Amino acid sequence: MTRVMVVDDQQMFRMGLRAILQAQEDVEVVGEAVNGAEAVVEALRLRPDVILMDVRMPELDGIEATRRITAAPTEHPVRVVMLTTFDIDDYVFDALRAGASGFLLKDASADELVQAVRTVADGDALLAPRVTRHLVEAFVAGPPPAAPRTEVLEVLTERERDVFLLVARGRTNGEIATELFIAEQTVKTHVGRILAKLQLRDRVHAVVLAYETGLVAPAP
Repeated sequence: MTRVMVVDDQQMFRMGLRAILQAQEDVEVVGEAVNGAEAVVEALRLRPDVILMDVRMPELDGIEATRRITAAPTEHPVRVVMLTTFDIDDYVFDALRAGASGFLLKDASADELVQAVRTVADGDALLAPRVTRHLVEAFVAGPPPAAPRTEVLEVLTERERDVFLLVARGRTNGEIATELFIAEQTVKTHVGRILAKLQLRDRVHAVVLAYETGLVAPAP
C-alpha cells in the first residue's frame, strides 16, 4: 500500500486528487495540508511514501517545504512530486535541487496521476514531457559548465560509469541493456548502486548532477 499526502491551498483540487487516489486498491491518502508550513509538520508526523505538493502556496511555498521535508533525517524517505499549472516554470530546477522526485502538470489525466504516484513510490523519478523539454532548454540557454568534475565518478566502476552516462542522457533501463548488451535486471542493479554511491535520490537527480558537473553536455 502506497501512503500519499496531498498538499494544495485549493480545497476542491485536494478533494479531486483524494477521490482519484482513494479509488485505487494500492493507494491510501493518509493526510492533507493547505500550505507548505503545514505540509512540513504533517509530513514529519505521518511519514507518507509520496507527497503531491503544489508549488505556489501561502506561508511557505512548495519548494521550501520540499527542501525541509527531504532534508529531515529519517530511515523512511519521503518522495515529493511537485504539481504545477505551468509547463514553463522558473521553479522546476529549484524544486529538483530541493529534493523533489519529479514534476507533474495539474492538467494531467487521472491515469497519469496514479502512475506518477506508483512510479515515484517505486524509487524512480518522473518529469512531465513538456517540463523535461524546458529543463533541457534551460541547460542549453545557460552558461557552459566548468571543466568536467570527473572526480565525482571515481567511486564508480567502469561499467557503472557507462550506465550512469546513459542514464544522464535519458535512456531507459531497457535501452541501456540493449546498448551495453546486458540484462535489464543487471541495469537496474547498477542504477541502484550508482544512486547509492553518488548519494542521489533518483534518476532525475543523476541527470541534474551530470549536467551541473559538465559530464554531459546538451546536444547543440
